[in-house]
Amino acid sequence: MEKITLIGCGNLGKSILAGLLASELFSKDQITVVDKSKTNLSFVKDHYKIPVEDEIEPAVKNVKWIIVCVQPKQIDAVLQKLKGIITEDQVVISTVTGVAIAEIEAVLPNQKVVRVMPNTGAAKQLSMTCMAANAAATPALPMISKIFDTIGKTLVIEERLIQAATVLGASGIAFFLRFLRAMIQGGIQMGFHPEEAQLIAVQTAIGAATLVSENGTHPEMEIDKVTTPQGCTIAGLNEMEHQGLSSSVIKGVMASYEKINTIKS
Repeated sequence: MEKITLIGCGNLGKSILAGLLASELFSKDQITVVDKSKTNLSFVKDHYKIPVEDEIEPAVKNVKWIIVCVQPKQIDAVLQKLKGIITEDQVVISTVTGVAIAEIEAVLPNQKVVRVMPNTGAAKQLSMTCMAANAAATPALPMISKIFDTIGKTLVIEERLIQAATVLGASGIAFFLRFLRAMIQGGIQMGFHPEEAQLIAVQTAIGAATLVSENGTHPEMEIDKVTTPQGCTIAGLNEMEHQGLSSSVIKGVMASYEKINTIKS
């Protein structure tokens, strides 16, 4: 198996690293982490017992896969350091929000480039990761899917949909959590203690998502199973819709999409 280097080991980087190690897709001596933070490097070295570097050049030599997992404001500096020291055989995998493949190619011409968008579910190996590649990197997508399957599920899409995938998959975590918070607040108002309301709401959310995921059904089909004529469920659903639930969610999603398209892309 070829070696892999992870440039940047913040929260997402640590999640990717944990997934790789848990999967045994790579051995510890095949993984190197690069970070400017001594705290991050100390944690990785002590906790995972894998090689670390504070400079990019020695970390990317003789490496097939290079995952760039830094903040958008840091990507230009990283690409400049990669320029001239990596070969066309190496694959650059960027998790950086708002940075298009063409922008990376402008600094690293003729390079295999893949753009990926995981979400924070990666911390529990439950990420939804969407990815798109340039023509040169397309043959590498099966392996890159395997890499990111270690932290959840993957989907190959066209790059034009990456911004939408960021909203639906990454921002979507926050949207679902806000609805979950509202459910918990409703539970408290009905008389449950906060920790009881949270337990019930969280487990119910897991159950609802699992029904759709494992049954392969449309959400409305599962809704029908718990909605009886003149019952409390339909009364609640209709009131939510009268107050604009679906419309508000769609408008929120589209507001995020409009905003992300004004960010560097």
